[in-house]
Amino acid sequence: MMTTKEFNPDNLSSPNNLAPEQSEALCGFESITITPNFEPFNQPNDMFCRGFWDNKIKNKMVSKFFRSFVKPNERSRSADGFTPRDYALRNGPWVVTEMLAEMQKSEDRRDGFWDNFTAHIPPKLDPVPIDDPEQAANEVKKVAKVYGADLVGITNYEERFNYTGKFSARTMSNEPIELPAGLTSVVVVAKAMNYDLIRTSPSSTASTAPAIGYADDAVILLAMAQYIRSLGYIAVACQNDTNLAIPYAIKAGLGEYGRNGIVITKEFGPRVRFGRVLTNMPLQHDEPQRFGVTETCKICRRCANNCPPQAIDHGEPSDYTFNRSNIKGIVKWTTDAEKCFKFWVSKGTDCANCIRTCVYNKDFSKRRFRLLRWMLGTPLRKLALIIDDKLRLHDQLAAHKWWGDKNVEATPIVWAEDHPIDPEKVANQQRVKDLRTSVAAPSH
Repeated sequence: MMTTKEFNPDNLSSPNNLAPEQSEALCGFESITITPNFEPFNQPNDMFCRGFWDNKIKNKMVSKFFRSFVKPNERSRSADGFTPRDYALRNGPWVVTEMLAEMQKSEDRRDGFWDNFTAHIPPKLDPVPIDDPEQAANEVKKVAKVYGADLVGITNYEERFNYTGKFSARTMSNEPIELPAGLTSVVVVAKAMNYDLIRTSPSSTASTAPAIGYADDAVILLAMAQYIRSLGYIAVACQNDTNLAIPYAIKAGLGEYGRNGIVITKEFGPRVRFGRVLTNMPLQHDEPQRFGVTETCKICRRCANNCPPQAIDHGEPSDYTFNRSNIKGIVKWTTDAEKCFKFWVSKGTDCANCIRTCVYNKDFSKRRFRLLRWMLGTPLRKLALIIDDKLRLHDQLAAHKWWGDKNVEATPIVWAEDHPIDPEKVANQQRVKDLRTSVAAPSH
C-alpha cells in the first residue's frame, strides 16, 4: 500500500483533445463557458477525496467529520440541531448509501462515491429493437418517475465530462476511468430534498435532507440501470462518481446554473440531488431550458451574503480557480471548496445555506410562489427579490421547531441577509483573490 506522501493525484495526464478550439457557452448559457484551457476534472481533487490524501486538508477533525456519519457521538452536542437525536435522524438514510459503498470493498470499489454502481447480474440479451427514440425516451422517463424520480431529462454523452482518474483511499491510488464503448446518451434523474429540513440549515437536522436524497437516488439509479439492461442495452449508474453531474443536468433541460454553483431547477429550485445513467439505448434528447436564473443571479447575492465562510463568488463569472478542487478552463461562478468544506468540518455536518437562502427555494405547488418565479423571469425580477426579502422565508428556523417542540417560541434563530450586493464582502473577497494571484504569479 502506498503512503500518503507517495500518492500522486496528478499521475494521469488529461486528454488534450477535449477542450474546444474556441470558447463555447454550454447550451448557450453565458454563465458557464468552456474555454480552450479546459481540463477534465480529476476525482482525487474532489474535496472529500482530498480529506484522505492531501495534508493541507487531512487532519483529526476531518477524520472525526467522516466518522460521524457512522458514529454520531463523534460530533453530537447540546446545541440546537446537533443533539444525538439530530445526528440519529441524519445518519438513518446514510445507511443505504454506506451499505452500497461497502458491498464491493474487497474489489477496491466504493460504489456511488468513487465508483459507478456495480451491475447486478446483468442479463445477456439481444437489444430490444427501438424504431422510435422519442417513444423510448418517454417510456424511460415514465419508468424513472415510477421508481421515484421527481425530474428526468436525457442528453447526449460527452467524454470531456468524465473524470480523468478514479480515487481509492484504500490503496492510495488514482486509476483511469473505465467505461464501455458505444455510450450515446445520459439519463439524468433528480430527487427533490425536503423543504422543511433544509430551512434548519446549517444543522445536522438539515443534513438529513441530502442524506434522504442520496438514498432515494441510489435506489432509482440501480432500478433504472437494471431496467435498461433488461432491454439488452448498456447501463452505467453514476452518483458522485465517474463524471460531472452539473453539465448533464443543464444539457438535459433540468435547470440553469446558479451563483451558488448549483443547478437551479424550475420545479424545486436548487433543492435536488442528481444521478446519471449512461447508456447506448437510442433515446431522443431534451433541450435546455431558460427561466431567468442567470439574470436573477447577476443581481442577487443571497447565497453569497449568507455563506458562513464566504466561499461563494460575489463577482461576475470568470475562469478564476480558488484551489485544485475547482475545474480549470471554465468561465462560471466558482465556489471556494476548501472554505466550504472547512466550515462543514468545524460544524460537524454539511451546510445548505446556499440552498436555504436561494430565492428559488420555494414550494411551487403554491400559486403565489409560481407568480414570484414568473416575475423573476421578467424585468420585474428586482421587485420580486424585494418582495421575497420581506417574506423572510430565507431565514434559518430552529431545529427544535421541526421536531415539534411546543415550549419554544417560533422565531428564527438566525436572520438571513437579503439579496443586495454587500460592497465590503465583495472587496474582501477580491483582496484575497488578488493576493493569491500575486503569490502564484511567476517571479522575473
